[in-house]
Amino acid sequence: MDADTRRKQNMKIGIIGAGFIGKTLARNLAAAGHDVKVANSRGPETIEAEALSTGARAVTTAETVEGVDVVILSIPLFKLPRLKPLISALPSETVVIDTSNYYPGRDNRIEALEQGQVESEWVQEQIGHPIAKAWNMILSESFAEKNHPAGHPDRLAIAVAADSERERNIAAELVEATGFDAYHAGSIRESWRFQPGAPGYCTELKLGALPAALAATERARLPARRDFAMAIIGERLSDGKSVLEPGYIARLNRLLYT
Repeated sequence: MDADTRRKQNMKIGIIGAGFIGKTLARNLAAAGHDVKVANSRGPETIEAEALSTGARAVTTAETVEGVDVVILSIPLFKLPRLKPLISALPSETVVIDTSNYYPGRDNRIEALEQGQVESEWVQEQIGHPIAKAWNMILSESFAEKNHPAGHPDRLAIAVAADSERERNIAAELVEATGFDAYHAGSIRESWRFQPGAPGYCTELKLGALPAALAATERARLPARRDFAMAIIGERLSDGKSVLEPGYIARLNRLLYT
């Protein structure tokens, strides 16, 4: 067994962000046997016990990137530029995986993205390091509750994009470890095919259906569809009392995006 194979079987992983996606990543990757550290912006003492329940360790943000094979960024897109001093200093062989998406109502208007730049290309520019893209097109509730072992008939698929085969393969391996089928969706330049508004974005597709959904994506339509979905959700919650029933967002996205 060579060193690269050993590393892939038991990777050292740092996760920056312990929100809905980050805590599920920490829990599932540690359960799969990886050495996982997780941090948030408020300090290790504030990380929920749930995120650490399978062996992940709470650390500071600076400690998260020390001596790791993979760094996963699971924070809102508008916060990513703040990480440039930390991420740009990483060794070139460290794989960085981003899970973020652009929502103008949360991230404020970013002119380059409004003009059509691919979100992941913008992220690379902001943090000064190549990235792989993964886990951005799965709802947090689905990610936490609908993971299944390989071969399960209800296993959902997650697209992965990267510019190097090594980065793409490592990201895909980790997606599989979290309980989902990984689909190689091409380069970072092509990752717009699973941005918000796309037929494959948060619509809970299985592996057999995902390639066709990616191929059918119409880039010019993505912002309007994304914003329409957010407007419907906002109106539904506008009374401050209503809640979204389980599965509502996935059903809405399938209606609007496909």
